Amino acid sequence: MDMEKRSDILKRILSFAKPHLWYLAAALVSALLSVSLTLYAPILIGRGIDEILEPGKVYFDNLKPILIGLIAVAILAALFQWLMTLCTNMVTYKTVRDLRVAVFNKVEEIPLSRIDSRSHGDIISRIINDIDSVSDGLLQGFSQLFTGIITIAITLGYMLSLNFKVGLVVVVLTPLSLFVASFIAKHSFDMFRRQSAVKGQLSGYIEELVGNQKVVKAFGYEERAQGEFDTINHQLYEVGVKAQFYSSLTNPCTRFVNGVVYAAVAIFGALSCIAGGFSVGALSSFLTYANQYTKPFNEISGVVTELQTALASAKRVFAVIDEPAEEPDAADAQYPQNCEGQIEIDHVHFSYDAAKPLIQDFNLKVQPGQRIALVGPTGCGKTTMINLLMRFYDTDSGEIRVDGQPVKQIGRNALRSLYGMVLQDTWMFKGSVRENIAYGKPDATDEEVIAAAKAAYAHSFIMRLPQGYDTILTEDGGNISQGQKQLLCIARAMLTKPSMLILDEATSNIDTRTEIKIQKAFGEMMKGHTSFVVAHRLSTIRESDCILVMKDGQIIEQGTHEQLLKQKGFYHQLYYSQFVQTAS
Repeated sequence: MDMEKRSDILKRILSFAKPHLWYLAAALVSALLSVSLTLYAPILIGRGIDEILEPGKVYFDNLKPILIGLIAVAILAALFQWLMTLCTNMVTYKTVRDLRVAVFNKVEEIPLSRIDSRSHGDIISRIINDIDSVSDGLLQGFSQLFTGIITIAITLGYMLSLNFKVGLVVVVLTPLSLFVASFIAKHSFDMFRRQSAVKGQLSGYIEELVGNQKVVKAFGYEERAQGEFDTINHQLYEVGVKAQFYSSLTNPCTRFVNGVVYAAVAIFGALSCIAGGFSVGALSSFLTYANQYTKPFNEISGVVTELQTALASAKRVFAVIDEPAEEPDAADAQYPQNCEGQIEIDHVHFSYDAAKPLIQDFNLKVQPGQRIALVGPTGCGKTTMINLLMRFYDTDSGEIRVDGQPVKQIGRNALRSLYGMVLQDTWMFKGSVRENIAYGKPDATDEEVIAAAKAAYAHSFIMRLPQGYDTILTEDGGNISQGQKQLLCIARAMLTKPSMLILDEATSNIDTRTEIKIQKAFGEMMKGHTSFVVAHRLSTIRESDCILVMKDGQIIEQGTHEQLLKQKGFYHQLYYSQFVQTAS
Protein backbone atom coordinates (compact mmCIF):
# COMPACT_ATOMS: atom_id res chain seq x y z
CA MET A 1 0.00 0.00 0.00
CA ASP A 2 1.40 3.40 -0.98
CA MET A 3 1.83 6.28 1.45
CA GLU A 4 -1.21 8.11 0.13
CA LYS A 5 -3.49 5.18 0.89
CA ARG A 6 -1.96 4.75 4.31
CA SER A 7 -2.62 8.41 5.01
CA ASP A 8 -6.24 7.90 3.92
CA ILE A 9 -6.63 5.06 6.40
CA LEU A 10 -5.08 7.21 9.14
CA LYS A 11 -7.48 10.05 8.31
CA ARG A 12 -10.42 7.66 8.60
CA ILE A 13 -9.22 6.45 11.98
CA LEU A 14 -8.79 10.02 13.17
CA SER A 15 -12.30 10.86 11.92
CA PHE A 16 -13.58 8.57 14.68
CA ALA A 17 -11.52 10.62 17.16
CA LYS A 18 -13.07 13.90 15.96
CA PRO A 19 -15.92 13.88 18.53
CA HIS A 20 -13.29 13.58 21.27
CA LEU A 21 -11.00 16.42 20.13
CA TRP A 22 -11.24 18.05 23.57
CA TYR A 23 -9.29 15.15 25.06
CA LEU A 24 -6.84 15.29 22.17
CA ALA A 25 -6.25 19.02 22.66
CA ALA A 26 -5.81 18.54 26.41
CA ALA A 27 -3.34 15.71 25.77
CA LEU A 28 -1.37 17.89 23.36
CA VAL A 29 -1.20 20.82 25.80
CA SER A 30 -0.23 18.48 28.67
CA ALA A 31 2.47 16.87 26.51
CA LEU A 32 3.83 20.29 25.57
CA LEU A 33 4.01 21.43 29.19
CA SER A 34 5.40 18.13 30.46
CA VAL A 35 8.16 17.99 27.85
CA SER A 36 9.00 21.69 28.25
CA LEU A 37 9.39 21.32 31.98
CA THR A 38 11.37 18.07 31.66
CA LEU A 39 13.75 19.69 29.17
CA TYR A 40 14.13 22.82 31.29
CA ALA A 41 15.67 20.68 34.04
CA PRO A 42 19.06 20.18 32.22
CA ILE A 43 19.44 23.99 31.99
CA LEU A 44 18.99 24.24 35.76
CA ILE A 45 21.45 21.39 36.27
CA GLY A 46 23.97 23.12 33.97
CA ARG A 47 23.61 26.34 35.93
CA GLY A 48 24.14 24.41 39.13
CA ILE A 49 27.32 22.83 37.75
CA ASP A 50 28.65 26.29 36.85
CA GLU A 51 28.09 27.36 40.49
CA ILE A 52 30.52 24.62 41.56
CA LEU A 53 33.83 26.00 40.33
CA GLU A 54 36.32 23.86 42.26
CA PRO A 55 36.78 22.29 45.73
CA GLY A 56 36.13 24.98 48.33
CA LYS A 57 34.43 27.30 45.84
CA VAL A 58 30.76 26.35 45.86
CA TYR A 59 28.15 29.11 45.86
CA PHE A 60 25.46 27.52 48.02
CA ASP A 61 23.30 30.63 48.09
CA ASN A 62 23.03 30.46 44.29
CA LEU A 63 22.42 26.68 44.33
CA LYS A 64 19.42 26.87 46.69
CA PRO A 65 16.92 28.49 44.26
CA ILE A 66 18.18 26.18 41.49
CA LEU A 67 17.41 23.10 43.63
CA ILE A 68 13.95 24.47 44.54
CA GLY A 69 13.34 25.08 40.85
CA LEU A 70 14.39 21.50 40.02
CA ILE A 71 11.93 20.07 42.57
CA ALA A 72 9.08 22.25 41.25
CA VAL A 73 9.89 21.31 37.65
CA ALA A 74 9.92 17.56 38.52
CA ILE A 75 6.54 17.74 40.30
CA LEU A 76 4.84 19.77 37.57
CA ALA A 77 6.32 17.60 34.78
CA ALA A 78 4.98 14.45 36.49
CA LEU A 79 1.54 16.05 36.93
CA PHE A 80 1.25 17.03 33.27
CA GLN A 81 2.59 13.61 32.22
CA TRP A 82 -0.24 11.99 34.21
CA LEU A 83 -2.81 14.32 32.62
CA MET A 84 -1.48 13.52 29.15
CA THR A 85 -1.70 9.78 29.80
CA LEU A 86 -5.25 10.15 31.12
CA CYS A 87 -6.37 12.17 28.09
CA THR A 88 -4.69 9.88 25.53
CA ASN A 89 -6.33 6.86 27.17
CA MET A 90 -9.72 8.55 27.03
CA VAL A 91 -9.46 9.59 23.39
CA THR A 92 -8.06 6.19 22.35
CA TYR A 93 -10.64 4.00 24.04
CA LYS A 94 -13.55 6.24 23.10
CA THR A 95 -12.36 6.23 19.49
CA VAL A 96 -11.96 2.45 19.44
CA ARG A 97 -15.36 2.04 21.12
CA ASP A 98 -16.99 4.09 18.36
CA LEU A 99 -15.09 2.15 15.69
CA ARG A 100 -16.21 -1.19 17.13
CA VAL A 101 -19.82 0.05 17.31
CA ALA A 102 -19.60 1.22 13.69
CA VAL A 103 -18.29 -2.11 12.38
CA PHE A 104 -20.78 -4.15 14.45
CA ASN A 105 -23.66 -1.97 13.24
CA LYS A 106 -22.43 -2.43 9.67
CA VAL A 107 -22.45 -6.20 10.11
CA GLU A 108 -26.13 -5.81 11.04
CA GLU A 109 -26.72 -3.85 7.79
CA ILE A 110 -24.73 -6.03 5.38
CA PRO A 111 -26.88 -8.29 3.18
CA LEU A 112 -27.04 -11.85 4.41
CA SER A 113 -25.45 -12.99 1.15
CA ARG A 114 -22.22 -11.16 2.07
CA ILE A 115 -22.17 -12.68 5.55
CA ASP A 116 -22.73 -16.16 4.11
CA SER A 117 -19.84 -15.73 1.68
CA ARG A 118 -17.29 -14.92 4.42
CA SER A 119 -15.65 -16.95 7.16
CA HIS A 120 -17.50 -16.07 10.35
CA GLY A 121 -14.29 -16.49 12.34
CA ASP A 122 -12.58 -13.94 10.10
CA ILE A 123 -15.38 -11.42 10.72
CA ILE A 124 -15.05 -12.02 14.48
CA SER A 125 -11.28 -11.53 14.22
CA ARG A 126 -11.78 -8.18 12.49
CA ILE A 127 -14.20 -6.94 15.15
CA ILE A 128 -12.05 -8.08 18.09
CA ASN A 129 -8.37 -8.70 17.22
CA ASP A 130 -7.94 -6.11 14.47
CA ILE A 131 -9.64 -3.36 16.45
CA ASP A 132 -7.44 -4.24 19.44
CA SER A 133 -4.42 -3.70 17.18
CA VAL A 134 -5.83 -0.32 16.14
CA SER A 135 -6.26 0.51 19.83
CA ASP A 136 -2.63 -0.34 20.61
CA GLY A 137 -1.41 1.73 17.67
CA LEU A 138 -3.50 4.75 18.62
CA LEU A 139 -2.46 4.57 22.27
CA GLN A 140 1.22 4.64 21.37
CA GLY A 141 0.64 7.14 18.59
CA PHE A 142 -1.20 9.67 20.74
CA SER A 143 1.21 9.36 23.66
CA GLN A 144 4.71 8.62 22.36
CA LEU A 145 4.27 10.34 19.00
CA PHE A 146 3.08 13.56 20.64
CA THR A 147 5.81 13.61 23.25
CA GLY A 148 8.44 12.44 20.75
CA ILE A 149 7.81 15.19 18.20
CA ILE A 150 7.49 17.88 20.89
CA THR A 151 10.70 16.63 22.57
CA ILE A 152 12.61 16.79 19.28
CA ALA A 153 11.37 20.31 18.50
CA ILE A 154 11.96 21.81 21.95
CA THR A 155 15.31 20.04 22.44
CA LEU A 156 16.53 21.33 19.10
CA GLY A 157 15.45 24.83 20.07
CA TYR A 158 17.30 24.63 23.39
CA MET A 159 20.46 23.28 21.72
CA LEU A 160 20.49 25.99 19.05
CA SER A 161 20.02 28.65 21.72
CA LEU A 162 22.89 27.26 23.82
CA ASN A 163 25.36 26.93 20.92
CA PHE A 164 24.20 27.43 17.35
CA LYS A 165 27.22 25.79 15.69
CA VAL A 166 27.13 22.60 17.78
CA GLY A 167 23.35 22.52 17.33
CA LEU A 168 23.83 22.50 13.56
CA VAL A 169 25.81 19.26 13.91
CA VAL A 170 22.67 17.63 15.32
CA VAL A 171 20.51 19.10 12.56
CA VAL A 172 22.84 17.70 9.87
CA LEU A 173 22.69 14.20 11.39
CA THR A 174 18.87 14.23 11.82
CA PRO A 175 18.12 12.87 8.28
CA LEU A 176 19.95 9.67 9.27
CA SER A 177 17.30 9.04 11.95
CA LEU A 178 14.50 9.87 9.53
CA PHE A 179 15.93 7.43 6.97
CA VAL A 180 16.01 4.63 9.56
CA ALA A 181 12.37 5.26 10.55
CA SER A 182 11.25 5.41 6.90
CA PHE A 183 13.08 2.18 6.01
CA ILE A 184 11.51 0.25 8.88
CA ALA A 185 8.01 1.62 8.17
CA LYS A 186 8.20 0.74 4.48
CA HIS A 187 9.22 -2.89 5.01
CA SER A 188 7.13 -3.69 8.08
CA PHE A 189 3.69 -2.55 6.85
CA ASP A 190 3.23 -5.29 4.26
CA MET A 191 4.36 -7.98 6.68
CA PHE A 192 1.95 -6.81 9.39
CA ARG A 193 -0.88 -6.62 6.84
CA ARG A 194 -0.23 -10.22 5.81
CA GLN A 195 0.06 -11.21 9.47
CA SER A 196 -3.43 -9.75 10.18
CA ALA A 197 -4.91 -11.62 7.21
CA VAL A 198 -3.45 -14.97 8.30
CA LYS A 199 -4.62 -14.32 11.89
CA GLY A 200 -8.15 -13.89 10.54
CA GLN A 201 -7.84 -17.14 8.58
CA LEU A 202 -6.57 -18.97 11.67
CA SER A 203 -9.37 -17.53 13.84
CA GLY A 204 -11.94 -18.72 11.30
CA TYR A 205 -10.49 -22.23 11.22
CA ILE A 206 -10.31 -22.50 15.02
CA GLU A 207 -13.87 -21.20 15.41
CA GLU A 208 -15.04 -23.78 12.87
CA LEU A 209 -13.23 -26.68 14.54
CA VAL A 210 -13.99 -25.80 18.17
CA GLY A 211 -17.68 -25.38 17.41
CA ASN A 212 -17.85 -28.81 15.77
CA GLN A 213 -15.60 -30.95 17.94
CA LYS A 214 -18.14 -33.76 18.15
CA VAL A 215 -18.11 -34.16 14.37
CA VAL A 216 -14.30 -33.90 14.28
CA LYS A 217 -13.92 -36.67 16.83
CA ALA A 218 -16.74 -38.79 15.40
CA PHE A 219 -15.01 -38.98 12.02
CA GLY A 220 -11.49 -39.28 13.41
CA TYR A 221 -10.50 -36.01 11.79
CA GLU A 222 -8.13 -34.94 14.59
CA GLU A 223 -4.88 -35.63 12.73
CA ARG A 224 -6.03 -33.98 9.52
CA ALA A 225 -7.39 -31.02 11.50
CA GLN A 226 -4.05 -30.75 13.26
CA GLY A 227 -2.27 -30.88 9.91
CA GLU A 228 -4.40 -28.09 8.42
CA PHE A 229 -3.99 -26.06 11.60
CA ASP A 230 -0.20 -26.54 11.43
CA THR A 231 -0.18 -25.34 7.81
CA ILE A 232 -2.00 -22.09 8.62
CA ASN A 233 -0.04 -21.69 11.87
CA HIS A 234 3.23 -22.10 9.95
CA GLN A 235 2.14 -19.38 7.52
CA LEU A 236 1.46 -17.15 10.52
CA TYR A 237 4.89 -18.06 11.92
CA GLU A 238 6.63 -17.13 8.66
CA VAL A 239 4.94 -13.75 8.19
CA GLY A 240 5.19 -13.10 11.95
CA VAL A 241 8.96 -13.72 11.96
CA LYS A 242 9.44 -11.39 9.00
CA ALA A 243 7.24 -8.72 10.56
CA GLN A 244 9.08 -8.95 13.88
CA PHE A 245 12.46 -8.98 12.10
CA TYR A 246 11.81 -5.63 10.45
CA SER A 247 10.28 -4.18 13.61
CA SER A 248 13.22 -5.45 15.72
CA LEU A 249 15.60 -3.43 13.54
CA THR A 250 14.18 -0.35 15.25
CA ASN A 251 16.16 -0.51 18.49
CA PRO A 252 19.67 -1.34 17.22
CA CYS A 253 19.43 1.07 14.28
CA THR A 254 18.21 3.99 16.34
CA ARG A 255 20.73 3.24 19.08
CA PHE A 256 23.47 3.42 16.44
CA VAL A 257 22.16 6.82 15.32
CA ASN A 258 22.03 7.91 18.97
CA GLY A 259 25.66 6.97 19.42
CA VAL A 260 26.76 8.85 16.29
CA VAL A 261 24.90 12.02 17.32
CA TYR A 262 26.13 11.88 20.92
CA ALA A 263 29.74 11.33 19.87
CA ALA A 264 29.61 14.20 17.37
CA VAL A 265 28.13 16.57 19.95
CA ALA A 266 30.70 15.51 22.56
CA ILE A 267 33.64 16.13 20.17
CA PHE A 268 32.45 19.49 18.85
CA GLY A 269 31.29 20.58 22.30
CA ALA A 270 34.62 19.73 23.91
CA LEU A 271 36.47 21.69 21.22
CA SER A 272 34.18 24.67 21.88
CA CYS A 273 34.92 24.45 25.62
CA ILE A 274 38.67 24.44 24.95
CA ALA A 275 38.22 27.47 22.69
CA GLY A 276 36.39 29.19 25.56
CA GLY A 277 33.04 29.55 23.81
CA PHE A 278 31.29 27.01 26.03
CA SER A 279 31.09 26.51 29.80
CA VAL A 280 31.35 23.05 31.35
CA GLY A 281 27.81 23.35 32.71
CA ALA A 282 26.48 24.34 29.29
CA LEU A 283 28.28 21.37 27.69
CA SER A 284 26.75 19.09 30.33
CA SER A 285 23.28 20.44 29.45
CA PHE A 286 24.02 20.10 25.75
CA LEU A 287 25.09 16.45 26.07
CA THR A 288 21.92 15.75 28.03
CA TYR A 289 19.89 17.35 25.25
CA ALA A 290 21.80 15.39 22.61
CA ASN A 291 20.83 12.22 24.42
CA GLN A 292 17.22 13.42 24.87
CA TYR A 293 17.02 14.47 21.22
CA THR A 294 17.83 11.03 19.84
CA LYS A 295 15.66 9.03 22.26
CA PRO A 296 12.35 10.09 20.65
CA PHE A 297 13.57 8.65 17.36
CA ASN A 298 13.73 5.29 19.15
CA GLU A 299 10.19 5.78 20.38
CA ILE A 300 8.86 7.17 17.11
CA SER A 301 10.40 4.26 15.19
CA GLY A 302 8.67 1.89 17.60
CA VAL A 303 5.42 3.82 17.20
CA VAL A 304 5.78 3.70 13.41
CA THR A 305 6.11 -0.09 13.62
CA GLU A 306 3.05 -0.29 15.88
CA LEU A 307 1.16 2.03 13.54
CA GLN A 308 1.92 -0.27 10.61
CA THR A 309 0.13 -3.05 12.47
CA ALA A 310 -2.70 -0.68 13.35
CA LEU A 311 -3.08 0.57 9.76
CA ALA A 312 -2.99 -2.97 8.36
CA SER A 313 -5.66 -4.00 10.86
CA ALA A 314 -7.69 -0.85 10.24
CA LYS A 315 -7.71 -1.63 6.52
CA ARG A 316 -9.40 -4.97 7.27
CA VAL A 317 -11.90 -3.28 9.60
CA PHE A 318 -12.75 -0.58 7.05
CA ALA A 319 -13.19 -3.28 4.41
CA VAL A 320 -16.19 -4.45 6.46
CA ILE A 321 -17.46 -0.90 7.06
CA ASP A 322 -17.19 -0.22 3.31
CA GLU A 323 -19.30 -3.22 2.38
CA PRO A 324 -22.43 -2.05 0.54
CA ALA A 325 -25.32 -1.96 2.98
CA GLU A 326 -28.55 -3.77 2.37
CA GLU A 327 -30.81 -1.80 0.05
CA PRO A 328 -32.91 0.46 2.32
CA ASP A 329 -36.67 0.14 2.55
CA ALA A 330 -38.55 2.01 -0.15
CA ALA A 331 -39.47 5.61 0.65
CA ASP A 332 -43.17 4.69 0.45
CA ALA A 333 -42.72 1.36 2.27
CA GLN A 334 -45.65 0.01 4.23
CA TYR A 335 -45.31 -1.42 7.75
CA PRO A 336 -48.28 -3.74 8.34
CA GLN A 337 -48.78 -5.23 11.79
CA ASN A 338 -50.64 -8.28 10.47
CA CYS A 339 -51.93 -9.71 7.20
CA GLU A 340 -54.48 -12.08 5.71
CA GLY A 341 -51.74 -14.33 4.36
CA GLN A 342 -52.33 -14.30 0.60
CA ILE A 343 -48.98 -14.94 -1.14
CA GLU A 344 -48.33 -14.52 -4.84
CA ILE A 345 -45.04 -15.53 -6.44
CA ASP A 346 -44.98 -14.14 -9.94
CA HIS A 347 -42.34 -15.22 -12.50
CA VAL A 348 -39.52 -15.24 -9.94
CA HIS A 349 -35.93 -15.90 -11.01
CA PHE A 350 -33.06 -16.25 -8.54
CA SER A 351 -29.54 -17.67 -8.39
CA TYR A 352 -26.68 -17.39 -5.89
CA ASP A 353 -24.23 -17.49 -8.79
CA ALA A 354 -25.23 -15.87 -12.08
CA ALA A 355 -23.46 -18.68 -13.95
CA LYS A 356 -25.57 -21.33 -12.18
CA PRO A 357 -29.32 -20.59 -12.43
CA LEU A 358 -31.35 -22.06 -9.56
CA ILE A 359 -34.96 -20.85 -9.44
CA GLN A 360 -36.38 -20.02 -12.86
CA ASP A 361 -39.80 -18.59 -13.67
CA PHE A 362 -41.34 -19.73 -10.36
CA ASN A 363 -45.09 -19.06 -10.07
CA LEU A 364 -47.37 -19.77 -7.12
CA LYS A 365 -50.53 -18.37 -5.57
CA VAL A 366 -51.33 -19.20 -1.95
CA GLN A 367 -54.72 -18.40 -0.46
CA PRO A 368 -55.03 -17.16 3.14
CA GLY A 369 -54.91 -19.99 5.65
CA GLN A 370 -53.49 -22.56 3.25
CA ARG A 371 -50.82 -24.98 4.40
CA ILE A 372 -48.15 -25.31 1.71
CA ALA A 373 -45.49 -28.02 1.83
CA LEU A 374 -42.25 -27.84 -0.13
CA VAL A 375 -40.59 -31.16 -0.87
CA GLY A 376 -37.86 -32.32 -3.18
CA PRO A 377 -34.25 -33.47 -3.28
CA THR A 378 -31.47 -31.56 -1.55
CA GLY A 379 -30.49 -28.40 -3.43
CA CYS A 380 -33.75 -28.10 -5.35
CA GLY A 381 -34.46 -24.62 -3.93
CA LYS A 382 -36.81 -25.28 -0.98
CA THR A 383 -34.87 -23.28 1.62
CA THR A 384 -34.00 -20.68 -1.03
CA MET A 385 -37.73 -20.02 -1.46
CA ILE A 386 -38.00 -19.45 2.29
CA ASN A 387 -35.11 -16.96 2.09
CA LEU A 388 -36.92 -15.11 -0.68
CA LEU A 389 -40.21 -15.04 1.21
CA MET A 390 -38.46 -13.51 4.24
CA ARG A 391 -36.37 -11.18 2.01
CA PHE A 392 -33.10 -12.52 3.38
CA TYR A 393 -32.31 -12.45 -0.34
CA ASP A 394 -33.98 -10.40 -3.06
CA THR A 395 -35.20 -11.91 -6.31
CA ASP A 396 -33.17 -11.36 -9.48
CA SER A 397 -36.41 -10.70 -11.33
CA GLY A 398 -40.08 -11.28 -10.83
CA GLU A 399 -42.16 -10.29 -7.82
CA ILE A 400 -43.43 -11.71 -4.54
CA ARG A 401 -46.58 -10.13 -3.08
CA VAL A 402 -48.23 -10.38 0.34
CA ASP A 403 -51.94 -9.48 0.30
CA GLY A 404 -51.31 -7.91 -3.10
CA GLN A 405 -48.48 -5.71 -1.81
CA PRO A 406 -45.02 -6.31 -3.38
CA VAL A 407 -42.61 -7.34 -0.61
CA LYS A 408 -40.11 -4.71 -1.80
CA GLN A 409 -42.67 -2.10 -0.79
CA ILE A 410 -42.95 -3.55 2.71
CA GLY A 411 -40.37 -2.70 5.37
CA ARG A 412 -38.09 -5.67 5.95
CA ASN A 413 -38.64 -5.77 9.71
CA ALA A 414 -42.39 -5.44 9.25
CA LEU A 415 -42.40 -8.23 6.65
CA ARG A 416 -40.36 -10.57 8.82
CA SER A 417 -42.55 -9.86 11.85
CA LEU A 418 -45.47 -11.32 9.88
CA TYR A 419 -43.77 -14.71 9.89
CA GLY A 420 -43.03 -17.09 12.70
CA MET A 421 -39.98 -19.11 11.70
CA VAL A 422 -38.55 -22.36 13.04
CA LEU A 423 -35.41 -23.68 11.38
CA GLN A 424 -33.63 -26.99 11.51
CA ASP A 425 -30.54 -25.18 12.83
CA THR A 426 -31.35 -24.11 16.36
CA TRP A 427 -29.82 -21.08 18.03
CA MET A 428 -29.71 -20.28 21.73
CA PHE A 429 -27.83 -17.43 23.38
CA LYS A 430 -26.32 -17.27 26.84
CA GLY A 431 -29.23 -16.33 29.06
CA SER A 432 -32.17 -17.82 30.91
CA VAL A 433 -34.66 -20.19 29.31
CA ARG A 434 -37.31 -17.47 29.73
CA GLU A 435 -35.16 -14.91 27.86
CA ASN A 436 -34.50 -17.35 25.03
CA ILE A 437 -38.21 -18.08 24.53
CA ALA A 438 -39.08 -14.37 24.71
CA TYR A 439 -36.40 -13.41 22.16
CA GLY A 440 -38.99 -12.29 19.60
CA LYS A 441 -41.23 -10.66 22.22
CA PRO A 442 -39.08 -9.29 25.08
CA ASP A 443 -42.06 -7.73 26.87
CA ALA A 444 -43.95 -11.05 27.11
CA THR A 445 -45.39 -11.90 30.53
CA ASP A 446 -44.40 -15.03 32.42
CA GLU A 447 -47.86 -16.43 31.72
CA GLU A 448 -47.41 -15.95 27.96
CA VAL A 449 -43.94 -17.58 28.03
CA ILE A 450 -45.24 -20.58 29.98
CA ALA A 451 -48.27 -20.92 27.68
CA ALA A 452 -45.99 -20.95 24.62
CA ALA A 453 -43.71 -23.53 26.26
CA LYS A 454 -46.69 -25.75 27.08
CA ALA A 455 -47.97 -25.46 23.49
CA ALA A 456 -44.52 -26.55 22.28
CA TYR A 457 -44.44 -29.44 24.81
CA ALA A 458 -41.32 -27.89 26.37
CA HIS A 459 -42.79 -27.02 29.78
CA SER A 460 -42.22 -30.44 31.35
CA PHE A 461 -38.51 -30.65 30.56
CA ILE A 462 -38.01 -26.97 31.52
CA MET A 463 -39.46 -27.66 34.98
CA ARG A 464 -36.95 -30.52 35.39
CA LEU A 465 -34.04 -28.12 34.85
CA PRO A 466 -32.20 -26.93 38.01
CA GLN A 467 -33.83 -23.47 38.10
CA GLY A 468 -36.73 -24.07 35.73
CA TYR A 469 -37.37 -21.06 33.49
CA ASP A 470 -34.53 -19.20 35.23
CA THR A 471 -31.95 -21.83 34.26
CA ILE A 472 -29.08 -20.15 32.44
CA LEU A 473 -28.26 -21.76 29.11
CA THR A 474 -24.64 -21.81 28.04
CA GLU A 475 -23.54 -20.41 24.70
CA ASP A 476 -25.63 -22.03 21.93
CA GLY A 477 -27.48 -24.06 24.56
CA GLY A 478 -24.69 -26.53 25.15
CA ASN A 479 -26.18 -27.73 28.47
CA ILE A 480 -29.44 -29.06 26.93
CA SER A 481 -30.07 -31.56 24.13
CA GLN A 482 -30.56 -30.72 20.48
CA GLY A 483 -34.20 -31.80 20.67
CA GLN A 484 -34.81 -29.60 23.72
CA LYS A 485 -33.28 -26.63 21.90
CA GLN A 486 -35.66 -27.34 19.00
CA LEU A 487 -38.64 -27.29 21.37
CA LEU A 488 -37.53 -23.91 22.76
CA CYS A 489 -37.24 -22.55 19.21
CA ILE A 490 -40.78 -23.75 18.50
CA ALA A 491 -41.99 -22.09 21.72
CA ARG A 492 -40.21 -18.90 20.66
CA ALA A 493 -42.16 -18.87 17.38
CA MET A 494 -45.47 -19.73 19.07
CA LEU A 495 -45.07 -16.85 21.53
CA THR A 496 -45.09 -14.22 18.77
CA LYS A 497 -48.43 -15.49 17.36
CA PRO A 498 -47.45 -14.61 13.78
CA SER A 499 -49.78 -14.07 10.83
CA MET A 500 -47.86 -16.65 8.78
CA LEU A 501 -45.62 -19.55 9.68
CA ILE A 502 -42.47 -21.04 8.14
CA LEU A 503 -41.25 -24.44 9.33
CA ASP A 504 -37.96 -25.55 7.79
CA GLU A 505 -37.36 -29.08 9.07
CA ALA A 506 -38.71 -27.80 12.40
CA THR A 507 -39.14 -31.25 13.96
CA SER A 508 -36.03 -32.92 12.55
CA ASN A 509 -34.35 -33.29 15.97
CA ILE A 510 -37.44 -34.39 17.95
CA ASP A 511 -38.47 -37.92 18.84
CA THR A 512 -41.48 -39.39 17.03
CA ARG A 513 -43.87 -39.28 20.01
CA THR A 514 -43.13 -35.63 20.75
CA GLU A 515 -43.25 -34.87 17.04
CA ILE A 516 -46.85 -36.13 16.85
CA LYS A 517 -47.76 -33.79 19.72
CA ILE A 518 -45.91 -30.90 18.11
CA GLN A 519 -47.69 -31.50 14.82
CA LYS A 520 -51.01 -31.22 16.65
CA ALA A 521 -49.81 -27.99 18.28
CA PHE A 522 -48.72 -26.65 14.90
CA GLY A 523 -52.07 -27.72 13.47
CA GLU A 524 -53.85 -25.58 16.05
CA MET A 525 -51.42 -22.73 15.51
CA MET A 526 -51.74 -22.84 11.72
CA LYS A 527 -55.54 -22.73 11.69
CA GLY A 528 -56.44 -19.63 9.71
CA HIS A 529 -52.76 -18.84 9.13
CA THR A 530 -50.85 -19.32 5.90
CA SER A 531 -47.93 -21.65 6.51
CA PHE A 532 -45.01 -23.04 4.58
CA VAL A 533 -43.49 -26.36 5.62
CA VAL A 534 -40.18 -27.69 4.32
CA ALA A 535 -39.78 -31.34 5.19
CA HIS A 536 -37.79 -34.38 4.19
CA ARG A 537 -39.95 -36.68 6.28
CA LEU A 538 -42.99 -36.81 4.01
CA SER A 539 -45.15 -38.31 6.77
CA THR A 540 -45.26 -34.86 8.39
CA ILE A 541 -46.94 -33.11 5.45
CA ARG A 542 -49.83 -35.42 4.57
CA GLU A 543 -52.39 -32.91 5.88
CA SER A 544 -51.06 -30.03 3.77
CA ASP A 545 -53.55 -28.24 1.52
CA CYS A 546 -51.03 -28.20 -1.28
CA ILE A 547 -47.71 -29.98 -1.73
CA LEU A 548 -45.21 -28.42 -4.13
CA VAL A 549 -42.70 -30.90 -5.50
CA MET A 550 -39.55 -29.04 -6.51
CA LYS A 551 -36.64 -30.13 -8.64
CA ASP A 552 -33.85 -27.93 -9.98
CA GLY A 553 -35.66 -24.76 -8.88
CA GLN A 554 -38.91 -25.65 -10.65
CA ILE A 555 -42.30 -26.90 -9.48
CA ILE A 556 -42.67 -30.16 -11.32
CA GLU A 557 -45.77 -31.42 -9.46
CA GLN A 558 -48.35 -29.93 -7.12
CA GLY A 559 -51.49 -31.14 -5.39
CA THR A 560 -52.64 -32.85 -2.22
CA HIS A 561 -50.96 -35.93 -0.82
CA GLU A 562 -53.57 -38.27 -2.33
CA GLN A 563 -53.56 -36.52 -5.70
CA LEU A 564 -49.80 -36.73 -6.02
CA LEU A 565 -49.73 -40.42 -5.09
CA LYS A 566 -52.32 -41.14 -7.78
CA GLN A 567 -50.17 -39.40 -10.38
CA LYS A 568 -47.39 -41.92 -9.64
CA GLY A 569 -44.78 -39.36 -10.52
CA PHE A 570 -41.72 -37.98 -8.72
CA TYR A 571 -43.56 -37.49 -5.40
CA HIS A 572 -44.80 -41.09 -5.55
CA GLN A 573 -41.17 -42.23 -5.89
CA LEU A 574 -40.01 -40.01 -3.00
CA TYR A 575 -42.79 -41.11 -0.71
CA TYR A 576 -42.45 -44.83 -1.22
CA SER A 577 -38.66 -44.67 -1.07
CA GLN A 578 -39.19 -43.70 2.60
CA PHE A 579 -41.90 -46.30 3.23
CA VAL A 580 -40.75 -49.15 1.02
CA GLN A 581 -41.56 -51.80 3.63
CA THR A 582 -45.06 -50.42 4.11
CA ALA A 583 -45.57 -50.30 0.36
CA SER A 584 -44.55 -53.90 -0.02
